[in-house]
Amino acid sequence: MDKILEALVSSSHPLNVKRAIVKKVMEAAEKEVTEEQCQALYHLTTRLILLGEDAFQRQVGLQVQEAYARYHRDEFARFFSKQYLLGLLQQGYGSLDHRDPAILDFVHGSLRLLISCPAVLELAPLLQTEVLRIICERPEPATCAKLATILTDFPQCVPREKAGVLFCQQLVRTFAYFNCPATEERELREYVTQVTRVSVLLQSIWKAEPATLLPSLQEVFAIISSTDPSFEPSIALASLVQHIPLQMITVLIKSLTTDQNVKDASMTQALCRMIDWLSWPLANHVDTWVIALLKGLAAVQKFTILIDVTLLKIEQVFNRLWYPIVRQAALVVLSHMLLSFQHSPEAFHLVVPHIVPLVKSLKNDGLPNSKTFLLQFAELVHCMMYQYSGFPDLYDSILESIKELPKPNEEKIKFVLNQSAWSSQSNSFASGLLMITGKSETGKTGLVNLGNTCYMNSIIQILFMATDFRRHVMSLHLNGSNTLMKKLQLLFAFLAHTQRAAYSPRSFLEGSRPPWFTAGSQQDCSEYLRFLLDRLHEEEKTLSELQVNSPKPEPASTSAETLNNAVSQPVADMPLNPDPVAPKGDGRTLVERMFGGRLSTAIRCLQCHSLSEKEEPFTDLSLAFCPSMSKCHGPTDEHKSSSSVGPCQGAVNGGSESSEGSVKEGAGTRIERPVEEPTLSVPDLVDYFLAPEILENENCYFCERCASLQRAEKVMRVVAAPEYLILTLLRFSYDATCHVRRKILDNVGIPLHMSLPLRQHGISVTSSSSDSPESGENLAKKLKPSQKEDVMTENRTNGKTNDSDSELLSVPYVLSSVVVHSGMSSESGHYYSYGRNVSNTDGSVAHPSSTPLESSSLSERSTATQEEMGCTDNKSTDWFLFNDSRVTYTNSESLRNVTGRFPKDTAYVLIYRKQEVGGQPSNPGSVVNGSRLSGEPPLQKELMDAITKDNKLFLQEQELNARARALQATSASCSFRPNGSDDNEPPGSCGPSGGGGGGGFNTVSRLVF
Repeated sequence: MDKILEALVSSSHPLNVKRAIVKKVMEAAEKEVTEEQCQALYHLTTRLILLGEDAFQRQVGLQVQEAYARYHRDEFARFFSKQYLLGLLQQGYGSLDHRDPAILDFVHGSLRLLISCPAVLELAPLLQTEVLRIICERPEPATCAKLATILTDFPQCVPREKAGVLFCQQLVRTFAYFNCPATEERELREYVTQVTRVSVLLQSIWKAEPATLLPSLQEVFAIISSTDPSFEPSIALASLVQHIPLQMITVLIKSLTTDQNVKDASMTQALCRMIDWLSWPLANHVDTWVIALLKGLAAVQKFTILIDVTLLKIEQVFNRLWYPIVRQAALVVLSHMLLSFQHSPEAFHLVVPHIVPLVKSLKNDGLPNSKTFLLQFAELVHCMMYQYSGFPDLYDSILESIKELPKPNEEKIKFVLNQSAWSSQSNSFASGLLMITGKSETGKTGLVNLGNTCYMNSIIQILFMATDFRRHVMSLHLNGSNTLMKKLQLLFAFLAHTQRAAYSPRSFLEGSRPPWFTAGSQQDCSEYLRFLLDRLHEEEKTLSELQVNSPKPEPASTSAETLNNAVSQPVADMPLNPDPVAPKGDGRTLVERMFGGRLSTAIRCLQCHSLSEKEEPFTDLSLAFCPSMSKCHGPTDEHKSSSSVGPCQGAVNGGSESSEGSVKEGAGTRIERPVEEPTLSVPDLVDYFLAPEILENENCYFCERCASLQRAEKVMRVVAAPEYLILTLLRFSYDATCHVRRKILDNVGIPLHMSLPLRQHGISVTSSSSDSPESGENLAKKLKPSQKEDVMTENRTNGKTNDSDSELLSVPYVLSSVVVHSGMSSESGHYYSYGRNVSNTDGSVAHPSSTPLESSSLSERSTATQEEMGCTDNKSTDWFLFNDSRVTYTNSESLRNVTGRFPKDTAYVLIYRKQEVGGQPSNPGSVVNGSRLSGEPPLQKELMDAITKDNKLFLQEQELNARARALQATSASCSFRPNGSDDNEPPGSCGPSGGGGGGGFNTVSRLVF
């Protein structure tokens, strides 16, 4: 029979004839057949099955063998003996290798033919040994899938006890070697099916033998935590995660995170590879395990790992959102990683460029679940922008793309952020030091945040953008000195010429930080600005005196010793003397010439009409909010009278602003909402500052002529306008009722051009009629801005103005820079600044008329001027946005709308540049050493040498970083741990709630971004 069958399948007869004869052969199996004939047929059919030339021959072999094995099972059992099976599994068959899946298919089919025979039990021990040996040889996924099918159908062939544990461990390790080079969808689907089949086998073994589970999981961790650069385990391991009982999460994660034998590098590698598993389709619970491990690491304060992994993998996780099959799990992990990474916006800013394209794709893809997913994603984005407010240039396009989607309320955002934070303390590093390469397209240099130093960075940048001041500083000859001015000059030189994207101002911080400022904590930028200008002013005066009093000054020794002694001299003891770098005959310092103005204060007794006048210098004006302007959350009249009606004497006379203390906002403080109407403007606040004030009740004036307390009228006038007008908006007021400090969130209009009223040749004081019922009221401070003009007209009608010896002029100013505070508290939040290059000689800047003013109100004139010249101030490259290390282009529209778009972001310090009047230079100080500064001065040799040296060092650093990144790509993750002064602590964001500040979250320390 075997000869007939062999001749038949190789003959040229028609296929239907062959099938008919094969049918007869199969029917003959029911009849009695000798054992010799059976064995011959089994050998023939085996050869046809394994080595058949075509599908017909293989099909004939299967059919005939099955027919004869059914009726002659004992003979088939003797044929499929241990020796025969062992030969197949170890040596193969003919030209087939023993690893060929066809061999396992034949074994599987043969076992099925013997399923009810005792022979299967006899073969089981042999198969238990052989499957373990096969798995140890790391077979391909197809072979493993065939083996898994055999063991699933014949569980008695699965290794037991210790061999079972070893088998599971080796099978897990074999998973790590799976790979799929195919690119066709059919092949990919087949690969996924094969992997799934093997993972189901492991699940069944774990259920039958629970003792094999923990060793298997230990093997999984050993594989994914390997730091061997030559080995990258397959993400097919992800298919095992769904079979691990969820109730084991707590125990396993605690065991992993507290095991002292697990190195940080290994844990980092393991976590990164688990995140890679998100790419595996159809795998459930991967996100659950990833988040559990992240939380476990946070619980044991392994923040270095969390920081490294987040920065390394956040973009990869975000990219998974593009694929619907893994989108939901990826969003869960992305949300946790972003919401818990609260010490720095760096992780969020890595994905910011990809948000808008993803939102557009989700809106247009038409999938039924995209809308729900988009709502969840938009909520996450809103939470992150709230957490890290202060980046309008990054967020404007995002807000535009999600504007029609619901926005979570503030309480929900706070709750989500508070629940997600893995710690308020983190690894000590300053944001901005990571991933810095070349300069931005602006060509401007950022400043590295050294630990809550955004207050200093924003001030340095606006001083640098004060073009004429910068040019004068760069023109000073200070070679060899160690003064603060020299440090500022060096810092300006680096900002102008370094190749770094961001420069670290550590030396300047150490030299300029006020003694009462706590290192590493948030500070008031306006307070820092006053201290800085005061130091520069007093230092220059002292140096001048030393040079004048020295009979034979020797520059080489003076610059090193006497200058250092001068710096250490108390400010109050420093005498006034001419500025050594000022024009001949001018005794003013550079600070006085650039920022100094003079303010005259006159108080007239309303009883005897005696007049007391005093003139004093100022470097900035502190502008309070009128109670009627700021409504319930503004300063009180008493606050205005006691602390803000006078100028902040600042750098020239050493005064300070009493209303800007460092009182932390109470825990129960509610967030004040900005008042939309009426819209205030800077000129409104200047008007309010200069408005007459009645001193009465507890603020009565002691008149020397009357020798008693009397009602009096107080009037202030600017009598000398500064080249750079610094305006500080008093946004932090004290609520005496609730005993808390609140931030005034009013949206103040910022005109690009404005005029300052200047009184010359004396001062005009409004004398009120004693019989007028309104004579004792300061009406300008009681009414809304819209009523101000009428009230001022009434004041002029009810009184008389002594203008015989004075003239009120309009001094034109153009906006140069603005510092914005983002947050809710004076000692939390974040500072960033807008700036542009403006000098008094810029031809593109308007020159308003200098004709005498007929009204004291600035609003009308400023608005008209702004409308006339607004067309020249909307260029996209006119303005720069300085945000610590980040510098970007922006425009005036973004500046003026920042509070409207981001209610916590409010203008705080503004600098206006005085413009030329009538074609004449507005400042004689624009001439240094006999020459007019019309461009950037040449770089002095000492500065050039320092910059050249640092630029070479930067290139070397870039080369080393490139090598380090290449090594890190195939080895353990590295963490950045800068060493240095206490400014490295704390390393997070500028406020208790992180970036945005004022969020009200309870944290251990303030963090900087």
